[in-house]
Order: sequence, then C-alpha cells, then structure tokens
Amino acid sequence: MYRKGKLYFRYGTMGSAKTALLLTTAYNFEERHINYVCMKPAVDTREGSNVIRSRIGIERECTWIYPDTDLYHTIRNIFRSRGELIDWFLVDEAQFLTARQVDQLSRVVDDYGSNVVCYGLRTDFKSHLFEGSRRLFEIADTIDEIKSTCNCGHKTIINARLDANGGIVDEGAQVMIGGDERYVAVCRKCWRNRRIEQMSRAALPLFDEISIDPADDAQPESVL
Repeated sequence: MYRKGKLYFRYGTMGSAKTALLLTTAYNFEERHINYVCMKPAVDTREGSNVIRSRIGIERECTWIYPDTDLYHTIRNIFRSRGELIDWFLVDEAQFLTARQVDQLSRVVDDYGSNVVCYGLRTDFKSHLFEGSRRLFEIADTIDEIKSTCNCGHKTIINARLDANGGIVDEGAQVMIGGDERYVAVCRKCWRNRRIEQMSRAALPLFDEISIDPADDAQPESVL
C-alpha cells in the first residue's frame, strides 16, 4: 500500500502547552487504535526516566534520543522488532535534535511513509535559533505555531532565562535545563524593556559609593 507521510514542526515558547498537545495526541491515537511511538532527546532528563510528562500531570513512556543516535536506523529497528510500520512518531523537545537527526527523520517520512511530528522551541534565551529548530524550519512539510500570551497581552516570542533574583540573563550556555524557576516566556517588547531597566539600574551608583566631602557640610566662618 502506498503511504504518504509528512514531517511536521509545531513550535512555541515555554509554557505554551506543547508537551500537553503531544500527550493529548498520543491519547487520541490510543483511543483510535493508531500505532505511534513517543521520542525525546535525552538532554532533557528532568524526569529521571524515559517518560514525557506534562505540567498538567499526564505522561507517556518514550524512547530517548542521544546526540549520537542515528534516528533512521533506530526507527528501522523499531519497525523490525514490531513487525510493522509505525504510523506516527511524536518527538518532544525537538530543538535539541541535531541537524543530521532532523534529516534522518525526514528520510523516515520519505522512505517509509510514516508521519513525524516534532514539538519544540524556536529560539533560545538569546532569541537565536536552536540547531534542530533551524533545520526543521528549512525542511518540514508543515510548520505550526503554538501561541501563548505574555502578561502584557502580546504574543510570547522570547524564552527569557532568569537568575536567582528574577533578573534576565544575557550570557551563558545555550542549553540549561529548567522550568518556571529559571525561564519565563515574554513578548519581544517586554524582553527588551526588562533588559533596558536592568542595565539602567546597574548603571546607577549605590548610595555608599557616593563620596561626600566633609568640607561641603562645614559652616562658613563668621566675618568679624
């Protein structure tokens, strides 16, 4: 039978319910007896085991993807072990894939007609594209944005990284795993304004750094 699959990229900022949508899709497949496999890069090991878990509490077991995993060979072995082709592959945290792994997923789509749906972030805390996301934008058949709203009412775009005091961080490694305690999704304007506000505060001298010449407080001598 001729099978025609597609490579999908569904992206959004942190907190936009990407993982919840993936798990809801998995649940719907189960209800309709459609075979699927969940996968996730092992760089996100917050759960400590091979599961995909949403903030709302639902989870599914998944196959971990390591930086050196050849996804084409891995998925081909899954087909052989199960004795059938898998209709759908649901990949969480797809921004952590390498460009080569995205290409390998595209080969699975083209050679076997399976559908691959990748969920992930578009950009890092500096607003720069992740490697996996960049490649998905370049070759995915279908690209959908999962929108969420900033506190100001605009659409969130930036995944801002926070320090221990809640300030926005501008430097550091691209990948640093964390949740609400470390990241906040904001619109571009709020991200810019908060950074400007931080820089302005940092430029102001502290009170104890302001030198006061005691002579300034001396009373003028009386003229006899």
